Amino acid sequence: MSRMIKIFDTTLRDGEQCPGAGMNREAKRSVARMLEKLHVDVIEAGFPVSSPEDFESVKMIAQSVTYPIIAALARAKEKDIDVAWEALRPAKRARIHTFLATSPIHMQYKLKMQPTDVLDAAVAAVKHARRYTDDVEFSPEDATRSDEDFLCRVVEAVIVAGATTVNIPDTVGYAIPDEFSALILMLKNRVPNMDRAVLSVHCHNDLGLAVSNSLAAVYAGAGQVECTINGIGERAGNAAMEEIVMALKVRKNYFDVETGIQTDEIAKASRLVSGVTGIVVQPNKAIVGGNAFAHEAGIHQDGLLKDKRTYEIMTPESVGVVQHRLVLGKHSGRHALTVRLKELGFDLSETVLEAIFERFKKLSDQKREVTDEDLQAIVTETSSPVSEVYVLDGLHVESGTSTKPTATIELSIRGEKVLKVGQGDGPVDAVYHAIAEMTETKSRLESYVVHAITGGTDALGEVTVRLVEAGHTAIGHGADTDIIVASARAYIHALNELELFRGTK
Repeated sequence: MSRMIKIFDTTLRDGEQCPGAGMNREAKRSVARMLEKLHVDVIEAGFPVSSPEDFESVKMIAQSVTYPIIAALARAKEKDIDVAWEALRPAKRARIHTFLATSPIHMQYKLKMQPTDVLDAAVAAVKHARRYTDDVEFSPEDATRSDEDFLCRVVEAVIVAGATTVNIPDTVGYAIPDEFSALILMLKNRVPNMDRAVLSVHCHNDLGLAVSNSLAAVYAGAGQVECTINGIGERAGNAAMEEIVMALKVRKNYFDVETGIQTDEIAKASRLVSGVTGIVVQPNKAIVGGNAFAHEAGIHQDGLLKDKRTYEIMTPESVGVVQHRLVLGKHSGRHALTVRLKELGFDLSETVLEAIFERFKKLSDQKREVTDEDLQAIVTETSSPVSEVYVLDGLHVESGTSTKPTATIELSIRGEKVLKVGQGDGPVDAVYHAIAEMTETKSRLESYVVHAITGGTDALGEVTVRLVEAGHTAIGHGADTDIIVASARAYIHALNELELFRGTK
C-alpha cells in the first residue's frame, strides 16, 4: 500500500510574498476555489496579524472553502495566535501554523534570545494554539542551519506540547538534497515521539533545489510537502507544487507514494495564478510552461508520431493541457465564451462575465482569433476591482522623433468627466503624467512590465505595473492591441486597487 503525502499549498501566503505578486481579496477567493478543485490537503490562506486585509482574506477563504484544511500563519506570540484563530473561526477544518527560528544566527541577531528561551516560547505557543484547535503545526524557522541537537530538543518538546505537524523549513534555500534527506532521517531516528506528528518540509529555491530537496525529503519519510503553484514565493520562490506532484506520480515506482491531487486541474491552476499575480510562467518551465509539451526537433517529432512514449514521460492531458475545442472569434457568443472561461478555471460572477464579454467582442473585432492567453489577460484586468473610481473614457497621444510626446486623457472620476493634457519623455510617460495629475495620486510607480501575449502584429499586449503608496502595494494589469492603451488601463487598474485600501468604495 502506497504512503499518502499531504500537499500543503502556501500560494496565498508565502507565494503572495513574491515581489509584485500581491492579490486582492477576490483574486484570493478564485485561487482558493481552484486549490479546492485540485484537492490540496491544506491551504495556508495568509498571515492574519500582518494586516487587516490579510485577516479579512483568511476569514473569507475560511468561509468559502470546505474541502481542504485552512491554515493561518502566526508567530510564536499569543496575539498572533489569537488573531489567527479569529480569522480561522468560520473554517470547517482549521489549522494554526506557528513558527520560531532555531538557528544560531537567527536567535542571536534577529530574535536576540537564548536557546532555552526559544524552546520555552515554542512550547508556550503550541500550547496556546491548542486551546483553539487540535490541529497545530510548528515550524522551527531556518531549521537547515540549526544545531541538530537543539533542533531535536525543540521538535520533541513541541510534539509533547501538542503539535500534530512539525514542519522543517529550508528557509533560505541552503540545503543540498543528500544532506536534507539525512536531516529528515536524523529527526525520524532521534526524536522519540516523532511518530506522533506528521513530518513536513518547506523548501525555498535560492540554489534552484527546492523541488529536489522536497522530493529527497519524501523519499526519506516526510509526510507533507509545502509548496506553491508555479513555484512563486519570496526571493527565488518555493518548491513548485506541479513539479513535486507530477514527479511523485510519474516516478511512483521509485517513491511508492501518492497524493490526492487532481492533476488534470494543474494547467488551469497555473494559468489562474499567473493571471492574478501578473507573473508570467517561463516557456521552458517544467509541467506548465508553454514549451513543456512542444517538440520541434525532427527526430523527436518522428518518434512521437510512432509512439508518444518515445519523448513524453507524461501526457499533456494528465495535467489538463488539452487541444482547443472551441475557436473563439467575432462570431462567438456569450455561451461559448463562458464555457471556455470555465475550462480555463475561472469562476466568475454574472457582472464580471458581462464586462469580459464586452471586452471580448471589441477584441474579436481587432483579431481573427482570440486565444486562451488573450482571455486570461482580459479576465485579469476586468475581474478586479468590480466597482471603479477611475474609468478610462478616451486617450489620444501625439509622439514622434520631432514632437514632444503629448497625451490627452479623458477619465470618469467618481462619475464626473475630466479631461487633461500631459507631456512626458515618451508617450507612456505623458499618459502617466496626465493621469497622475487628474487623480492627484501620491503613489510611486515601482515597476512597469510589458509583454506580448501572442505572436503577430495584432498581438494583445499586456502591461503590469506596481504602485506603492503609504505602505500599500497595488498591482495593475492592462491588455490591448495598442500598448499605450494597455499602459493606461494598467495604471488606472492599480489606482483603483489603491482606492480599495483607502476604503472609499
